Amino acid sequence: MNLQSISLSSLNLYIRKRIFDLFFNHQIKANYCNQFERFITYMIVLNMAGLVLEHIPVFYETREHLFHIFDVVSLAIFSIEYVLRVYVAPEDPAFSSAKYPRLAYCKSPFALIDLVSILPFYLSAFFEADLRILRALRLLRLLKLFRALAPAFNEFLELNKNKSYRYKIYALVNETPTSGNLHHIFDMFIVSWVIVSVLAVIFESVQSISYHLHSEFIILDTIAVVIFSTEYIMRIYSAPEDPKYQAWFNGRVRYACRPTSIIDFMAIVPFYLESLLHHLFDLRFLRVFRLMRLLKLARYSGATQSLFTVIQREWPVMKAAVFILLLLVMLAACLGYVFEHEAQPDKFENIPQAIYWSVITLASVGYGDISPITPAGRAVTIVIALLGIGIFAIPAAILSSALSDQLRIERERMMNELYHMLEDGVISADEQELIEAEAKRLHLSQGELTRLLEKAKVEMGIEHAPAKDAKTGKGATSEMSLEFLSKHPELAAEQLKITISKLQQIVSVSDRQELSKYIDNPDNVTGLQSSMLKILLQNAAVKEQKKDT
Repeated sequence: MNLQSISLSSLNLYIRKRIFDLFFNHQIKANYCNQFERFITYMIVLNMAGLVLEHIPVFYETREHLFHIFDVVSLAIFSIEYVLRVYVAPEDPAFSSAKYPRLAYCKSPFALIDLVSILPFYLSAFFEADLRILRALRLLRLLKLFRALAPAFNEFLELNKNKSYRYKIYALVNETPTSGNLHHIFDMFIVSWVIVSVLAVIFESVQSISYHLHSEFIILDTIAVVIFSTEYIMRIYSAPEDPKYQAWFNGRVRYACRPTSIIDFMAIVPFYLESLLHHLFDLRFLRVFRLMRLLKLARYSGATQSLFTVIQREWPVMKAAVFILLLLVMLAACLGYVFEHEAQPDKFENIPQAIYWSVITLASVGYGDISPITPAGRAVTIVIALLGIGIFAIPAAILSSALSDQLRIERERMMNELYHMLEDGVISADEQELIEAEAKRLHLSQGELTRLLEKAKVEMGIEHAPAKDAKTGKGATSEMSLEFLSKHPELAAEQLKITISKLQQIVSVSDRQELSKYIDNPDNVTGLQSSMLKILLQNAAVKEQKKDT
């Protein structure tokens, strides 16, 4: 019985530690901790969205059973999360030292939030309660987000403890060495609101949806504008922290003239213009410009930034290609007008109208609403269509090759940074984070990053590169580079010791008489090499004499 209880206790400890390491241990990078917390965050956001949609009859009345199923599934997920956290509390360093770790965890603020978000629904099975009130209590699940927000906020304050208020704002809205996880949460918050506001603009254009949700769309747009306006003000205010925009006024003006800042401004200005000038002008057409908020996502995409760099770099070539394209469009439009005007005066009434036909023909789209009927017009159409295949391909080819070249340049720049980081022979934790962030921006997988690191270490001479032997196919090792050893005398001494040890091993297994004959021939070795090899032979002979005695 005792053996059985011991085995069950060991199994319990193993399972508890395994669950903690897999889902709750932030010290282990290769586990599912981040994925689990991200999943819980998504469930919280979906619950809030469901709570809003339940108050819209057009969505809720015909899908009440689906909302109920989603609520039950969400409640089960949050309950399982709470039970698991209580179960692994003894493994958590924050509570493991307490006399009763699980009780200590249950009294913690986050545990109380988790419990309050699910407890009312279980109490309703024993006490009569208004179900509408219980649904409203799901708002408490928003507090669960503080589990990720509070540590990130404390980390941000610690990293920027001696910084100015303006620098803290700059570190929050821009990537800096002291930004921490709070900056990533801020970016995720802005990206989420961009997507929500753009979807709202799209659905608002649907008359049947806008009829029922008109007031909700207004409230949503107002909240989005407040958030984006606050973000814009924070970026303008903290711009002088960037060395390129240090001037108090001119620096902020130059920052506001950047393309990304103009996009931020255009994302909010239609709302203010329509609110302030609606009694003077009909500015409802400005609402469509709210879709420009989608361009705000370009700030958070490394690929988009690389594309902008490519366009800026290749702009002179692009201008030449565009000029040729416009020249061909105008020439085709003129020929189309000359050959088809008399046969189809309603479709080829003038050259501007023929430009439409010219463009869709060159683009090989051919909507079919305008097509030549004369033999000469059809012949011109064939030539233009064939030319269009190549002409429209020129800008695409320029961009694709330039983008590939830009990615190569950025990866070479990353390799140079790796060489610089490896000058001291090691990569620190901060340097590792910078490398991983740069690899993420360049869309490099973990395997590719590892391969680049190994390549850099081999080229710097820090590690030995595997080289296949011609006969055995097994790996051999290469020596450290002389340049690297010249900068690190202690490593040079270690390498020299290793080399001497290898020479001693070679001498010990070789025929010393044959070696002596080979050394005595001055054509085979230099004087220095002869002296060193004789010393090794004498040393080997002394060791043998000691073994014999």
